[in-house]
Amino acid sequence: MKYSLQLFLIFLGLATFQPTFPAGLPVIPKPNRIELLSGFFDLTKPVKIKSEGISNASTRRFEDYLKSAGFKISNEQEAVIELCIDRKNSLLTNPEAYLLKIEPSKITITAAKENGLFYGIQTLLQLVSEYGANKQIPSLNITDCPRFPYRGMHLDVSRHFFPMDFIKKQLDMMAYYKLNRFHWHLTDGPGWRLQIKKYPLLTEVAAWRTHKTWKDWWATNRQYVNRTDSGAYGGFYTQDEAREIVRYAAERHITVIPEIEMPGHSEEVLAVYPQLSCSGIPYKNSEFCPGKEATFTFLENVLTEVMDVFPSEYIHIGGDEANKEPWKTCPYCQKRLKDKGLKNVDELQSYLIRRIEKFVTKHGRKIIGWDEILEGGLAPNATVMSWRGENGAIEAARTGHNAIMTPGAFCYFDFYQNEPVNQAEAIGGYLPLEKVYSYNPVPAGLTPTEAKHITGVQANLWTEYISTPERAEYQLYPRLLALAEVAWTMPENKSWNDFNRRVNDAIPFLQSKGYHPFTLSGEVTFVQDVDSIRKCILVTLSTEKYGKEIRYTLDGTLPGPASAFYSEPIIVTDSALITAQVFDRGEVVGKPVAKRFDYHRAIGNKVIYNIPINSYYPAAGLASLTDGRTGGLTHWDGRWQGFMTNGMDVTIDMQRVVPVRKISARFMQNAGTWIYFPTEVVISISDDNKTFTEIAHIANSYEVKTAGTIFHDFSWKGNAKGQFIRYQGLPNDIKGGWVFLDEIVVW
Repeated sequence: MKYSLQLFLIFLGLATFQPTFPAGLPVIPKPNRIELLSGFFDLTKPVKIKSEGISNASTRRFEDYLKSAGFKISNEQEAVIELCIDRKNSLLTNPEAYLLKIEPSKITITAAKENGLFYGIQTLLQLVSEYGANKQIPSLNITDCPRFPYRGMHLDVSRHFFPMDFIKKQLDMMAYYKLNRFHWHLTDGPGWRLQIKKYPLLTEVAAWRTHKTWKDWWATNRQYVNRTDSGAYGGFYTQDEAREIVRYAAERHITVIPEIEMPGHSEEVLAVYPQLSCSGIPYKNSEFCPGKEATFTFLENVLTEVMDVFPSEYIHIGGDEANKEPWKTCPYCQKRLKDKGLKNVDELQSYLIRRIEKFVTKHGRKIIGWDEILEGGLAPNATVMSWRGENGAIEAARTGHNAIMTPGAFCYFDFYQNEPVNQAEAIGGYLPLEKVYSYNPVPAGLTPTEAKHITGVQANLWTEYISTPERAEYQLYPRLLALAEVAWTMPENKSWNDFNRRVNDAIPFLQSKGYHPFTLSGEVTFVQDVDSIRKCILVTLSTEKYGKEIRYTLDGTLPGPASAFYSEPIIVTDSALITAQVFDRGEVVGKPVAKRFDYHRAIGNKVIYNIPINSYYPAAGLASLTDGRTGGLTHWDGRWQGFMTNGMDVTIDMQRVVPVRKISARFMQNAGTWIYFPTEVVISISDDNKTFTEIAHIANSYEVKTAGTIFHDFSWKGNAKGQFIRYQGLPNDIKGGWVFLDEIVVW
């Protein structure tokens, strides 16, 4: 014990010089290993830049970044920033890894390649942005590398055309947050956006339409016009402009991946080159005809010019949502089927994809396609981009193909971020910041070998309901920051509470740079302590903004004062008493409330499907419509069950003859995603499942063009008895239209 006083003084001395530091480093994405040191680097000191193994051009760019952050570059020796390439360091086996060491008079960034140095500089820039006002940054050691090699952002410029400056602006922020793939959706029905010299009509006509907004254009006969016509809306990028974007992105270590859609989503091409369709008639088909050699001549000529502009390893060829019905009766397609020994039109699509892949491979490139390219057999070297959930990626990984995760439920940034009533119109769905952050792109069921084929994750911004650059940024930020951390930081190093603090610090930075992020400031949220997904609360908000009744579901989480809304079911367990406190940015603005609900009587009863569920949207399967779990704001959430074209028709077996006083089901409509209410609902009841008595015939009163995501309960009230309840949603007579419902409630 005689050394106690000495040890105490030593520890006191260390504490005296240890920098004060927040709970987490203010960097996004969070570095994977951080060690805090004593002391600070003084930003007022003149700094000399030393580089080793780096090109002169890269050194100048790195110096420009450091100058922009406030470093005083000089030949004086008061402080040094060393940028080093070290290909032998065992900590730098990943080409994007970096080591950052900050000491009182020296900053060292080491990497195996220049892109690693670039990411080390981005981390340093974020530290300066956070601590620069105090003219010093804390001493520390960071050892960091990304979880995934592919960290992407997709931008749809077909439905809304964006200028060059906007794209460069987003590339700047992608680089700042260490995203490295820009997926450029250049072609689709609403407009072709890339100059192809061999086919001038693509940019003289197919790039221009009659209406500025996709919504207005889609509601008409969807015509294209000459670029010189009065009122023509559209635009395109010349090949030189596209090369400028490629160069600008490459300087920020971002690869631009162009997407040229095929065989579907090609209305704009077939309007001006109708000979490439099955019918040969403008405005009749959306898909190329894979039976015609002219189709492959066109696609190969286009891709030749595309590959001359874009040096990326991958070319995205779309492959999604092709309507294959015309192929079934097209003589050219039927001849191709016969000549090639193909069994069906799925294999015919696979034939087209495989043939295009061979052409692209011959030019030293590879293809990526949406997960529909799995249908009919996957091309040998194709990478799958999984958007309809994760099953496409799982199938690809299990067959040895690489896959990129971009499921709509976590990665579609055109979804709402908050209650639709408080947001500008979006395509539908509900994707708050916390849900993006919660995503783990590697499915639990994959083996370690299979998991290696999940090469990355991507955020997708589709622009059907986005008509300004400001709105695009509102949808992107700050959700893109959450996706960046999902892509870079190992799961065990992530923390929502820590990220929540950092992302709120990042919002003023984004605004200072001229971006327009969504912010939760002033929104009302909940803290609760219940844990059943079937429990919910009924809250009347008296704030100036809300002043009305709004229902919220409690899903067992504790979202905290900066979380987004929960807005889902109204069904709860018997005798459940729910309480909650209403908060506004952490301050109580309402008293605790309580409300009692009852459970409905069809819960757990067998459902007989007279029309099968569509395999793409089965929800929880055969029990979905009577499991007590109603859907949320998005049809992707695993609780909405989908039926296509023929409507829906189910029978519930109540196990015995029971009195019935109310039967109700909630349907969703969102015209932007081809989801519509049924034209009519018919409800019948029977004792024997043979002879049914109709008790309700309910007509739909909503127009198919009604804007936004809307919900409606098709309900009957009265007095009846029976064991079997038949509930029919009659077809909406829209080819390709969907019918979605979540729960059939019986009282």
